[in-house]
Amino acid sequence: MKLVLLSGGSGKRLWPLSNDSRSKQFLKVLENEERELVSMVQRVWGQIRRSGLDTSAYIATGKAQIEMMQSQLGPEVPLIVEPERRDTFPAIALAAAYLYSRAGAGLDEVVAILPVDPYVETRFFDTVRQLEDVVAASGAELALIGVQPTYPSSKYGYIVPEEGGAEDADYRRVSHFREKPLEDEAGELIARGALWNCGVFAFRLGFLIGLLEAEGWPTDYAGLSAQYHRLPKISFDYQVVERATHIAAVPYDGCWKDLGTWNTLTEEMKNRQIGKGTISGDCRNTHLINEIDIPVSIVGLSDIVVAVSPDGILVTDKSQSPRIKDYINYDQGPMYEERQWGWVRILDDKTYDNGRCAVTKRVGIEAGKSLSYRMHTSREEVWTIIKGEAEFVQNGNFMVIGPGNVLHIPMKTLHTARASEDLEMIVVQSGYHNEPNRMLELYQTWDEMAEHCRKTS
Repeated sequence: MKLVLLSGGSGKRLWPLSNDSRSKQFLKVLENEERELVSMVQRVWGQIRRSGLDTSAYIATGKAQIEMMQSQLGPEVPLIVEPERRDTFPAIALAAAYLYSRAGAGLDEVVAILPVDPYVETRFFDTVRQLEDVVAASGAELALIGVQPTYPSSKYGYIVPEEGGAEDADYRRVSHFREKPLEDEAGELIARGALWNCGVFAFRLGFLIGLLEAEGWPTDYAGLSAQYHRLPKISFDYQVVERATHIAAVPYDGCWKDLGTWNTLTEEMKNRQIGKGTISGDCRNTHLINEIDIPVSIVGLSDIVVAVSPDGILVTDKSQSPRIKDYINYDQGPMYEERQWGWVRILDDKTYDNGRCAVTKRVGIEAGKSLSYRMHTSREEVWTIIKGEAEFVQNGNFMVIGPGNVLHIPMKTLHTARASEDLEMIVVQSGYHNEPNRMLELYQTWDEMAEHCRKTS
C-alpha cells in the first residue's frame, strides 16, 4: 500500500502564526515524547515512521512548501510537487499519476490518502493499514475511515451507513454523506451509526487511473503536470466520492481531532505559554504564544488566546477564534518564513517618496547549511554579521566572515554563504520600487557552486 499525505492551505484560522508560506501544519506548538516542540507535520511523520509506513509514504505539496517541508522533515522526505495550488481532486490525480509513472506502482496497488495534519494516536495508523484489506474484501471503489463520534457535533461531516449493515463487520457499506448538520440532526445520525468523516480514504490505483483515462487526461506525471492548470479546480469529494456507487467505511474508536482553530489547537498544547511574557495566576484557560522578543503580559483574562508573530497580534476569545479568517485581509506578505537552510524575519519594509525601497531582515543560517549561489537583478544588499561564522563567496572569491563584518553586495552580483556554526545577520535590501526584483539562482548546492568556481578560476 502507498500512503499519500496532502499538504496545502494557508492556515488563515491560525493567523498570525500561519501565513501563505507557513501553513498551520508547520507551527511548532505541540510536544513530542522528548518534550520538544514539534509541528503537526513532524508529529504525524514521526507516527508514520513508528508504524513502519514511512518507506511507502509520500507528501503531495506545492512549490511554496518544499523548503519548509525539507527543513522540518529532512531533505530526503519524498515529495510529489504540484505546479500550482488548486484543490484536492487535482492534487490526488497528480499523486496517482506520479505513483503510476514514476514510483512503479501497479494498477492493483492500494493508495491511502490522508491530510498531513490530523491529531491522532499512533494506533490510528493500524486502522489506515486495514484499508488495504477492506478495499480487496469489499470490492468497493473507495474505503474510508470513519471516527466513532463522542458527541453530536455540527463542525464535522458524517458518513451514514446503510440500514441493516452488520455491526460486527470490519467495515460498513456507506449509504450517503451529510455535511455539518445541526446538533439535533447530528444526534439522530449518531443514533443510526453515523461516523465522523476524517478525510481518510483508499482506492485501487487502477480506479483513479481509469477515471483519468476516461476523461482524456494524461496518466504520466510529466504529462499531467503540464496540463495541471486545466484540471477542474474541485474537491475529490465532489468530483469522485459523491459519484462512487460502492463505498465502504472502517470505524475508528480512538482519539481524532482537527486542530484547525485556536480553540482546538490550544486544547492539545502542553504549555499554556510559549515565548516571552507573563500570564497572571487568576487567568483560567488562557494561552500565550509569542514569537517575537517583546514581552506580552496577560492579566485577569480567561478563555482567551493571545498569539504574537512578526505578521501581527491576535487577541481573541477562544470560542470566537474561528472568525479570525474574516478579519485578516491585510496587504502584506509573510513577515516570517522558514527555509531549508534556516529562517528569515522581516524587521521593516519601507518605500520612500523618491521611489526607493528598503527591506530590513534578520536572517539565520543553520550550521552546515548554505544559501543557493544567487544574484538579485534590481536590489543591492548590505549584510551585517552579528553571530556565528561562515564561508562567503562573491563572484567566485572566497572569504571567512564573522561578527562585526559588513558586506556590500551590488546588484547582479553572484553570492552565497555556508555557515560553519549557526549564523545570524541583519540584511538591508534596497532598490527602486518601480523596478521589480528577481532572484536568479545559478546553483542550489555549495558543492555545485564550488565546482563551478574551481573551473572558472
